[in-house]
Amino acid sequence: MSTRNLRSLFAPRSVALVGASARPGSLGATVLANLAAGGFKGPVYPVNPKYTELHGQPVYASVAELPAAPDLAIICTPAATIPAIIRQLGEKGTRAAIVLSAGLAGARDERGRPVKQAMLDAAHPYLLRILGANSAGLLSPALGLNASVAHSGALPGRIAFVSQSGALMTGVLDRARSRGIGFSHFIALGDSSDVDLGDVLDYLASDGATGSILLYVENLRHARKFMSAARAAARSKPTLVLKAGRVGNDVRAAASETGLLAATDDVFDAAIRRAGMLRVDTTEELFAAVETLAHARALYGERLAIVSNGAGPGVLALDALVRGGGTAAQLSPESLERLAALLPAGPPRANPVNLLGDAEPERYRQALEILLQDKGADAVLVVHSPTATVDPADIARAIAPLARAASRNVLACWLGGDSVAAAREIASGAGMPTFDTPEDAVAGFLQIVHYRQNQNLLMQVPPSISSTLASGRATARALVREALAAGRHLLSDPETKAILRAYGMALVETRQAADVEDAVAAARSIGFPVAVKILSPDVMHKSDVGGVALDLDSEQAVRAAAGRVRRQLAELRPDARFEGYSVQAMARRPEGHELILGAATDLVFGPVILFGQGGIAVEVTDDHAVALPPLNAVLARELVDRTRVARLLAGYRNRPAADMNAILAAVVQVARLVADIPEIVELDINPLIADASGAVVLDARMRLALADRSASTLDRLAIRPYPRELEQTIPWQGGALLLRPVRPEDGPAHLRFFDALTPDDIRYRMFVRIRELQPSQLARFTQIDYDREMAFIATRPGPDGQAETLGVGRVVADPDNTSAEFAVTVRSDLKGMGLGRILMEKLIAYCRARGTREIVGEVLPQNSRMIGLVKKLGFEVTPGEEGVRKLRLVLQ
Repeated sequence: MSTRNLRSLFAPRSVALVGASARPGSLGATVLANLAAGGFKGPVYPVNPKYTELHGQPVYASVAELPAAPDLAIICTPAATIPAIIRQLGEKGTRAAIVLSAGLAGARDERGRPVKQAMLDAAHPYLLRILGANSAGLLSPALGLNASVAHSGALPGRIAFVSQSGALMTGVLDRARSRGIGFSHFIALGDSSDVDLGDVLDYLASDGATGSILLYVENLRHARKFMSAARAAARSKPTLVLKAGRVGNDVRAAASETGLLAATDDVFDAAIRRAGMLRVDTTEELFAAVETLAHARALYGERLAIVSNGAGPGVLALDALVRGGGTAAQLSPESLERLAALLPAGPPRANPVNLLGDAEPERYRQALEILLQDKGADAVLVVHSPTATVDPADIARAIAPLARAASRNVLACWLGGDSVAAAREIASGAGMPTFDTPEDAVAGFLQIVHYRQNQNLLMQVPPSISSTLASGRATARALVREALAAGRHLLSDPETKAILRAYGMALVETRQAADVEDAVAAARSIGFPVAVKILSPDVMHKSDVGGVALDLDSEQAVRAAAGRVRRQLAELRPDARFEGYSVQAMARRPEGHELILGAATDLVFGPVILFGQGGIAVEVTDDHAVALPPLNAVLARELVDRTRVARLLAGYRNRPAADMNAILAAVVQVARLVADIPEIVELDINPLIADASGAVVLDARMRLALADRSASTLDRLAIRPYPRELEQTIPWQGGALLLRPVRPEDGPAHLRFFDALTPDDIRYRMFVRIRELQPSQLARFTQIDYDREMAFIATRPGPDGQAETLGVGRVVADPDNTSAEFAVTVRSDLKGMGLGRILMEKLIAYCRARGTREIVGEVLPQNSRMIGLVKKLGFEVTPGEEGVRKLRLVLQ
């Protein structure tokens, strides 16, 4: 449903309270008092047949008797009554309701139907949106609306707080009020029967009253919807998440190490990172991060310079930076020389810079000026400890102009209490994130770093069609279908490697043998030395049962080893099935790193990719990271870099660096494999041996399950990939023209395209005159969610060799895919060359393929070219409001 009718929920002009009461402590009495205390300016209609008047207001016996349809209804009545009340509200014209009542989940009506479903069925014909049930309500302080059971109101502000816990509401409101933190909206989702986290994020992303979004999350159900909404929100404003349940029981049945290692919380972490949001651990960090990110400038690097008036605070800051995985700036010799000139004679100073206890405002100012000019410093932290000789406020005044004008982030830490209060206020007013301790300041800086890193991931849009040859994909799919047809769901090492080989992965030569003599023949064919390993679907770690024999250099050695490993299996695991042997060429890589690479299926987010340190001790080393597919090389590198083993792969002492390109190629191919073949639910490659000469698969296993053929293959993925299959090359004006979906990296070309439009063409497209695109507008045009909208660009190489955008066709469908609104813009100097028609026909074909029922749009009457074009394509053109022309083409 997305944002349809949510304005009635979050910005109502009138409110009805169904179940209003005078009984102390009841829901109806609490909410009625809160509505009165909040100062809501619109009409409030109490509804309850037991009363004629409450708080001096007339009370109506039923919804039908209300003098007008309220925008929002708050329902506090017993569960069984709610479906009928929702139906009456829908008939009256109400389009949003908050259900505070609990107990709907297990309740059934007189006909045995679940009351919760009956409520949703009653709302559906009217598109009436429901917050709850079992919601604690919502507050919109700017409207004076307190439609909640909270014991106190909220201050107005620009933070939206969305919580899946009503119990958390009162504590957060108290804490925020004591610190002067205000809210645009405060929303308790309750059971999310209808309006869920994704819907609310969609609304808040475009809400002008909201500057940042805070989420308290306990669980998620609709991963694709949440990820789409989260990415849209994070593109437009800081979005932070506090997730409950980092530590908990993550018990799952898994046939692979990857399946066991890919913990639910790790997957949620990966989703938050990929969505461009920032995760925090406590409510204190949540509000601190909002303050920090609100002041933060763009961060183009992660190197922090620290300056203080004492060694101790500077060293504490540096320690916190190193412990947090941050990077200290390496100051240039020129900067160090200039800094030394500010100080009494002594050895050259480094980072952190100690200005000494007698540092006066001018010394601070000059030091900050030097550090802001140093190309090795991306941000500066100023730390001050109170002294008897210098007023901290004077220091703040001295550095404030530099901080205000700087392109880099300047953070401030003022140690102390009342004596530094004025300094904190001055620094904050100059745009400096301000902290009480060096550790808090460094934590704030690292929040900026992690947030910007996550924001950068938003720019990555991997393709949906892999570069693997079609024949390779077909081979892999055929092998999977063959295994499932034979009833085999857990594939052996040789079977798994055959599928990996089809995807172009480097493998150690491997043969499967049914018995000892087959193993000898396989070894003879491969060439000595070889390794022999038992094959059993019941044994995850073959070495645990003595099921591995290495460096066998003769037929006699193979024969003896094969018999020995089978006997050991029978002795140690008599219950385990024996399915033969795997015979492998020995991989002699003395400088190789043992890695684990695999895939698992999360119940919420679908397929996930895991990478880390491998080998038999993989569970003990606990060094792994997970990511959501699809992946490209940049996202694969980010995944690898989050592991400790990445530092070993970079090389050390006399050991050369591993071939990172080969490792990343393997990660990307695994992500493509699980995206292409939905039957793969687990994949384990352990070890993947990597060294300077490449990366090769030693052992692998795979688990399969029948896929839901009624759904699209891509529906399993939490993030819809770039739809390369929609690219189309056509002849145009004597050359080739590429029609393709827009990508985030098209931003610079999009700016040049906008600059080439005449003012009239911009007005025809935007209905207003705009001189330049704001960054948020550019992001909105180029960083789209392919699951929700589509924008095709017509592009070709320009005179300078760079791709240029010649025209754009955009279409956004409503949540039910009933109606899609379009817009087409062609570069002003290319009018009359058929480009508009090409883009329009591309949009129509796309919408038809999606099953959209109609395409609609609006144009100014002066835009005669567009009106003439759409008439030729079969659109109806009718007068609309405020002089515009309404366009409509029925497709289905």
